Amino acid sequence: MLEENITRLHVDGKEIVLIGTAHVSKQSAEQVKAVIEAEQPDSVCVELDEQRYESIQNKNKWENMDIFSVIKEKKATLLLMNLAISSFQNRIAKQFGIQAGQEMIQGIESAKDVDAELVLADRNIQVTFSRIWRGIGIKGKATLLSSIVYSIFSKETITEEEMEQMKEQDMLDSMLKELTENFPRLKKPLIDERDQYLAQKIKKAPGEKVVAVLGAAHVPGITKQIEQEHSLTKLRAKPPKAKWPKIVGWAIPIAIISLILFTFMSNPAAGWQQTLSWILWNGSFSALGTLIALGHPLAILTAFITAPITSLNPLLAAGWFAGFVQAYFKRPNVGDFERLSEDVFSIKGFWQNKVTRVLLIVVFANLGSTIGTLVGGADVIRLFFENL
Repeated sequence: MLEENITRLHVDGKEIVLIGTAHVSKQSAEQVKAVIEAEQPDSVCVELDEQRYESIQNKNKWENMDIFSVIKEKKATLLLMNLAISSFQNRIAKQFGIQAGQEMIQGIESAKDVDAELVLADRNIQVTFSRIWRGIGIKGKATLLSSIVYSIFSKETITEEEMEQMKEQDMLDSMLKELTENFPRLKKPLIDERDQYLAQKIKKAPGEKVVAVLGAAHVPGITKQIEQEHSLTKLRAKPPKAKWPKIVGWAIPIAIISLILFTFMSNPAAGWQQTLSWILWNGSFSALGTLIALGHPLAILTAFITAPITSLNPLLAAGWFAGFVQAYFKRPNVGDFERLSEDVFSIKGFWQNKVTRVLLIVVFANLGSTIGTLVGGADVIRLFFENL
């Protein structure tokens, strides 16, 4: 039973033991403990980066979070997505009465118990997100986000037998095939590149015997990649930002302002009509987004006032201002941060918790402002041509 889901490799004079796990499986955590105790390795590699390791070690991470800093550093959307994704894992883990990522926690504890060196073998999660986000296109982003949201709030449950089946090679291959078919550009940064990164880190881990605790999805790829050399520097590099979003971001407001000014010169009444249309569409949609997120009345008003202005400046966003106002008048307390890991289990919890409500207001106000820009901009163009 101990050898189930175990892959043994010999590379550069080292014996490497790969444990393929399911990230919320009780059996996986138990097997990690048993294998490390039996093998007594020199090093234990875990599929974590420094950021996730700190999150595991710092149990009070939510209580110490400054919501104003999150908004100021433009991390509201990223944090909201991280919370949403982790809620999916936590919900499944709760179903089986275990802690999400328990096998990684067990790997950390067992490394200490056998006096092995702990190696954080995974790539920084923000680098991976960045390489995914910039490589899947607009349609891919929309599809991926909708799939994530559906999986998070789906009420479906799985049996522990199904969970253990996820670690079988044939089941794994079919999952990767489905992933590639749905998101052909997603597999490279999410699976292939991390296989290379993990393989290189595991191969270079200190000592003659290394145990690596990994999600089962990475075992086949690591087995193939570990004989080759991979540049960690290249794999850590964030792809350069595309220039077209910045160009479009400035081109739209310049075009809108130019059309309104031109109309004012030829027909002031039509120019005022364009200006009013721009203000109402932008402000109304951003305010509606804030209202949907159950924002404070002053946050809703802030979104309405700032959206027509921030839509003309790509460096600003209405959601930031609405979020600041919401956080000021409905500042999250310690209890909100303490309940955060539980509240993200459900849609109701997302809206009730003051922390996630601020994040939702930032995202929804910005989304509303974007829609308002498209609708208001179209109306400005319509009025321009009508008054030529």
